[in-house]
Amino acid sequence: MQMLMKRMTFSKDHSAGYLANHLARLFERGLAGRIKPLGLTTGTFPALLELWENDGLTQKELVERLDIEQATMANTLSRMERDGLIKRQKDPDDGRVQRVVLTEHARTLRDPAIAAATTENEDALAALSGEERALFIELMQKVIATRRER
Repeated sequence: MQMLMKRMTFSKDHSAGYLANHLARLFERGLAGRIKPLGLTTGTFPALLELWENDGLTQKELVERLDIEQATMANTLSRMERDGLIKRQKDPDDGRVQRVVLTEHARTLRDPAIAAATTENEDALAALSGEERALFIELMQKVIATRRER
C-alpha cells in the first residue's frame, strides 16, 4: 500500500512535463521582449528560423518540422504574410504546391533576431557550467527525438 501511495503522489516540481512547460513560458517571455523591437513575435519566430535555414519550404514541410497543427501554421503564415515577412509562390515544378518565401525585410531581420535568441539562451542558462549546458541541450534533444518517434 505504501508503494502504491508513493507512485500516486504527484509533484509539479518533479514533473518533466510541468517543468518543460514552465521553462518554455519563461524562455518565450524573455525572447518576446528581445524581438519585439524588431517587429517579431514568438509565434512567428520558429517558422522564421526554419525559413532562414531553408527558404522556400511548403506549409506542410513547416508543419512537420515544427510539430504544430496545420490550422495553426496556416494562421501563422497569414500573419507573416500580412506583416510583410513572407510571400507564397507557386512551385515552378508543381502548380498545386505553394512555397513559403521570405521577403527581403525578413532576411534583414535574421542576424538581429538570432542575436536576440542567443542572448536569451545565454542569460537563461547562465547558472549552468559549459558542461551542464551541453548535457542539458543533449538531454532535451534526446527527449524530443523520442517523442517524435511516437
